[in-house]
Amino acid sequence: MIADESKGRLWLFVGGLFLLALVSMSIGKYAGPSEIWRALRAAASGEATDPVLSTVLWNVRLPRVVGALLVGAALAAAGATYQGLFRNPLVSPDILGVSGGASLGAVVGIFLSLPVLAIQAMSFAGGLLAVAAVYAVGVAIRGRDPALTLVLAGIAIGALVGSGIALIKILADPYDQLPAITYWLLGSLTAITRLDVASILPALLIGLVPLVLLRWRMNLMTLGDEEAQTLGIDTRLTRAALVAAATLITAAAVSICGIIGWIGLVIPHIARMLVGPDFRRLLPASMVLGGAYLLIVDMLARSIALIEVPLGILTAAVGAPFFLWLLASGRRAWQ
Repeated sequence: MIADESKGRLWLFVGGLFLLALVSMSIGKYAGPSEIWRALRAAASGEATDPVLSTVLWNVRLPRVVGALLVGAALAAAGATYQGLFRNPLVSPDILGVSGGASLGAVVGIFLSLPVLAIQAMSFAGGLLAVAAVYAVGVAIRGRDPALTLVLAGIAIGALVGSGIALIKILADPYDQLPAITYWLLGSLTAITRLDVASILPALLIGLVPLVLLRWRMNLMTLGDEEAQTLGIDTRLTRAALVAAATLITAAAVSICGIIGWIGLVIPHIARMLVGPDFRRLLPASMVLGGAYLLIVDMLARSIALIEVPLGILTAAVGAPFFLWLLASGRRAWQ
């Protein structure tokens, strides 16, 4: 009965997400809802449309909506994986240094005045290299608690990466490079294109496949290493596969939009409250809610001010108070 209710809620989320995407397509300063809906009807019927309006719809709005859905879903899926894997509700996708490594790669690319695609590639590679360094340190130390060892190594590598970013910001041109670096670190979907969306799809698919295939093992990993090993799970191999998959999708998301915090921390909590802790339901629910949340934040970023507000500011402004409410409302469970 509970499983049926969870599935019903999940399909309700999917339907709401589809409607939300249509609403997001119609919000913007150039063309309002009536023009966008008219262009959509014309495209569906094969009629001719205003070329400028068509460009706005298919080359600006659609990539942005799809990008928000993919990035939000990826960050939420990674957050749900990390929280279950490390059995810690305060863990987020940047705990192993992936966001910091991706930031350092992008900052170096901006500092070297590289093309946009090269900056995105360096960001993606930086995220993967940072987590690889964390995992190498964790394996070399071989502490009694592998999960805790990885978290501590991630904190250390993150601090080292943060110092590198600060150094480059000091050395950067204050009139050209520094504003670009600062804006990228705050996160934005303003310049996202169809090519950007297509470029991260392979990494997202490759990263999500292990999460789906290992979803039942993920449930066992939340019991702890000793219990999981008793049930026949190779915890080292499973942890490595799950960390690699979550890191891959996080690095891909960050590479095209910059740092967007709080999604991977808050959204899995909301999904867990709605569908329960079973990872088989938690993963799709987190992805749907993450995509919806980033769509809503992106709509706010486009409409609440004369200039576009970076997404990282809004996700922190909305996510932090909500997370404090979660802590207060669930204090007995936390204790």
